[in-house]
Amino acid sequence: MKESMTGPELLRENVGRLKSRMGACFVGSHAVFRGKDLHAELGDAKWIDLYLFGITGRRFPEAQLRLLEALWSYTSYPDARIWNNRVAALAGSSRSTGNLGVSAGLALSEASIYGRGIDIRAIDFLIRTRAVLAAGGELEPWVGKELSARRSLAGYGRPIASGDERIQPIMKLARSLGLADGPHLELAFAIEKALLSGRFRMHMNYGGVVAALAADMGLSPREYYLFMYPAFLAGMLPCYIEASENPEGTLLPLACDHVGYLGAPKRKWEKRPQAAEPRIGEAA
Repeated sequence: MKESMTGPELLRENVGRLKSRMGACFVGSHAVFRGKDLHAELGDAKWIDLYLFGITGRRFPEAQLRLLEALWSYTSYPDARIWNNRVAALAGSSRSTGNLGVSAGLALSEASIYGRGIDIRAIDFLIRTRAVLAAGGELEPWVGKELSARRSLAGYGRPIASGDERIQPIMKLARSLGLADGPHLELAFAIEKALLSGRFRMHMNYGGVVAALAADMGLSPREYYLFMYPAFLAGMLPCYIEASENPEGTLLPLACDHVGYLGAPKRKWEKRPQAAEPRIGEAA
């Protein structure tokens, strides 16, 4: 496609055709997935293997697949109090469908504070920090500059101020698989040490350690963001199922007198007299 094409020309060029380098389905024959026959060449792939191949175009070693899958499993908490799980559970309590409830919960996982927004910021921060250090910069002044400019560091501090229970099992598995000595992971712990030795006193959380491991496996920020999409999924379904099995509307009900309403006072609604219907031949 020519770069000089205008908007209308681009549209005309694509009328009646779908151009793709990713794949196609040849009904009754075969399906192509990123240039490979889905059933013949990728038929032995695990789902996570296929998922990552779709995102990156690369196949990952078994050890990396095992660790990446664990990064999803270790943060799938079946607790309906968690912000995105609550949406899935409320869907069950209101008798919506599981598909709608879980899809809404995953959409809510885009949250910039706790969800996918943090993922992108965390891996971007680690990649930029490595570049600064490679150019001769010093870690502690750089971290202080980032905190001053952004008022927070993705992957550190909140929401777990006293330590994140997910890091220990993640690191235990990473060590057993020989994946605990990458440069981004080493840097992530060095940043935590710098923060704890200074005035900020912030521990690393799940977002920091997972971003570091993903960066050491060669995932770009965009690829990492797409990979993390199902991270909370396994915990949502139990929340939906339990709420759907309980009496309808009983999940976290809120009594009216628990609402501190400060708006207009209660008004009395009076029924207005209805106008007489116009007769035939009369103007309305």
